[in-house]
Amino acid sequence: MVKRERIRITGRVQGVGFRPAVYRLARELGLAGTVYNDTQGVTVELQGRKDRIDEFLRRLQSRPDKPPLASIQSCIRVDVEPVEGQEVFSIGRSDSAGEAMSQVTADIATCRDCLAELGDPNDFRYRYPFINCTNCGPRYSILRTIPYDRPNTTMAIFPMCDRCAAQHGDICDRRFHAQPVACPACGPSIQLLGPGGTVLRTGTDGVLSEAARLLRAGKILAIKGVGGFHLAVDALNEQAVVRLRQRKRRDHKPFAMMAASVDAIRTYAVVDGAAEEVLRSPVAPIVLLPKRPGTPIAPSVAEGVGTFGFVLCYAPLHALLFAEGLDVLVMTSANLSDEPLICKNHVALQRLGEVADAFVMHDRQIHRQVDDSIIHLIDDEPVPLRRARGYVPTPILIDRSAGPDILAVGADLKNTFCLVKQNQLILSEHIGDLEDAEVYRHYVGSIEHLRGLFEVQPEVVACDLHPGYLSTHYARSLSNVKVIPIQHHWAHIASVLVEHGHDGPVIGIECDGTGYGTDGAIWGCECMIASLTQFERFGHLDYYPLAGADRASKEAVRPLLSLLRQAYGDGFRLDDFAWLLERIEPERARLGMILEQIEKGVNTVSTSSLGRVFDAVAAVLGLGIYNHFDAQLPMALESVADWHVDACYPFDLIEGEPVRIDLRMTIRQIVEEARQGADVGRLSAKFHNTLVEALLAVAQVARRKTDLDVVASSGGVFCNRYLADRLIRRFKEAGFAVLCNRDVPANDGGIALGQAAVAARMADK
Repeated sequence: MVKRERIRITGRVQGVGFRPAVYRLARELGLAGTVYNDTQGVTVELQGRKDRIDEFLRRLQSRPDKPPLASIQSCIRVDVEPVEGQEVFSIGRSDSAGEAMSQVTADIATCRDCLAELGDPNDFRYRYPFINCTNCGPRYSILRTIPYDRPNTTMAIFPMCDRCAAQHGDICDRRFHAQPVACPACGPSIQLLGPGGTVLRTGTDGVLSEAARLLRAGKILAIKGVGGFHLAVDALNEQAVVRLRQRKRRDHKPFAMMAASVDAIRTYAVVDGAAEEVLRSPVAPIVLLPKRPGTPIAPSVAEGVGTFGFVLCYAPLHALLFAEGLDVLVMTSANLSDEPLICKNHVALQRLGEVADAFVMHDRQIHRQVDDSIIHLIDDEPVPLRRARGYVPTPILIDRSAGPDILAVGADLKNTFCLVKQNQLILSEHIGDLEDAEVYRHYVGSIEHLRGLFEVQPEVVACDLHPGYLSTHYARSLSNVKVIPIQHHWAHIASVLVEHGHDGPVIGIECDGTGYGTDGAIWGCECMIASLTQFERFGHLDYYPLAGADRASKEAVRPLLSLLRQAYGDGFRLDDFAWLLERIEPERARLGMILEQIEKGVNTVSTSSLGRVFDAVAAVLGLGIYNHFDAQLPMALESVADWHVDACYPFDLIEGEPVRIDLRMTIRQIVEEARQGADVGRLSAKFHNTLVEALLAVAQVARRKTDLDVVASSGGVFCNRYLADRLIRRFKEAGFAVLCNRDVPANDGGIALGQAAVAARMADK
């Protein structure tokens, strides 16, 4: 008996070769019908025997028939009337009507098949810098609107030649319906330009050979990639790297590097099996790797940290450039200071004219600028520090519809925002720090772009509790929406819960630099009993006064003086610590002024910030006195920690409501051992270990009083691999189940996801 089913499939099913796979499988099984893209995903109508339809669905959801990049979220089958006389299966035209719910595929690194063709002199795309297929290439960065068809991308201006069109229309070809498909005869091309826009070279061979020559000569190149421009320089040339820092106005923050192979990276960094897997993955992120001793990498690439950030070539242009004999390049985002990534040709020439010595340009427009993602390994699992190219806009799914559309605006540092559409939480790419006016404008425009792409009309807007955040002001400026303020650290814990599909309650351990508390203090080392609907502050680091508002997050002397005053009490005298303080702040009058602020409570705020304690300890150990970029001093402290040390310092746990961690004994012993000239690596390790034991002790008290045995940890401090790995191990040894961020950053880049999860649950009531 012939039957017909309409099957609606959602997930990552557009731009990944899904329709061709459906077509081939249906034809193989002798089924008639059609398949087409729509705003929800893909619709398949199958006509034939029921057992054949069942077999079709079974095979489509398993390898090898499922396309490599496809991910099926839901598959809904509905019986419909058979179509008389239909005997073949076809691919239909896309249906753009209806509410946009289809997942948009992220940009994917060049696949092995395309790389093989790139180096094959007999292939008509030999050495073509924009080679791609259904399994790789640009997606999100070139997409204007959905469904994902060529007219809706920036490739619309490049009509396909006969050969490309034939492959695009050939069901048996790897490029069947690959929307960015092109070749030298019909697609984008590259040029080498001077700073004023003068054309220096045209043609792939001429551009690449001259670009490689300039890089070997120590020149700085702006290279247009997939999601924007990079600034590139020879990573072995110290003078060139210093020049790049001066011109880019980035004096301290580490640069990322690119190499052509894992073996090349191993020359400079330690690459274990887990790290190699991430490096080689289709998302091709920057991966933080331990430095090898005595590396010839220019010292200015990554001073004061224990890791290098490496990425493999992920665009064909990169592969061709390294084929010119280059070894390792700095490849850092092309912008000035903390401004947004540059993706447009004319803006690059305008803004980078005094930075780059030459520009490798192409004429494929980038509609959506997307930074490189950054990954590190926590507990031997990859965790993002920055979630962008390769991951965005893949949604995090919840088990039920949120009801109204929701916008979560995120935090002001490391900002991302999040849209909620039914059961999809769509977290944006990394935006940046909103205090920069250009970044804020980019933020507002990005919200409008993503809202339009997914047809989101927010009725609810979630924001941080902090009244001074620019993101909070933006949320409150919107009309006809319900604004829900959500406490910063609760949002951190909620981000972990929603990732793991856990409603709570759990014991939430949250540690970071700054978060506005419900009591008006600045929180930053918290133990919560938290779910997606409520939280209770169970414990925290004992408050200490922080002088100087925002300056306290930069100048280590401010938290240090406060912690010293707290640790030594009324007997504290500046003269007794001249050996320490004069190298941190040589102006005695300024030290006296800050101390007076602390003692009199002038322009101070009470805080439980653990991030500022890291700053103070780093200063005591002589590792620095100023955060030129976020977490510079904590990173320096982590970089010297001796992983073989298990000892820790004494601390007090004051049980009450709330429980408080008292580090006064810890601070006194660190200062005394530093005065005696103890090994810095040992001191750093003991400090880290002390925090691990203190947080474990708080969690154990919470378990005793609540009977909960699941711990969720989040917050920027847990970007510290030493601390995170030790804490996870100790929690597990103590019998806790441990949940950590895996899909989004533990830092403020994950805040919006947590805000969205809480708001979705509130709206669902």
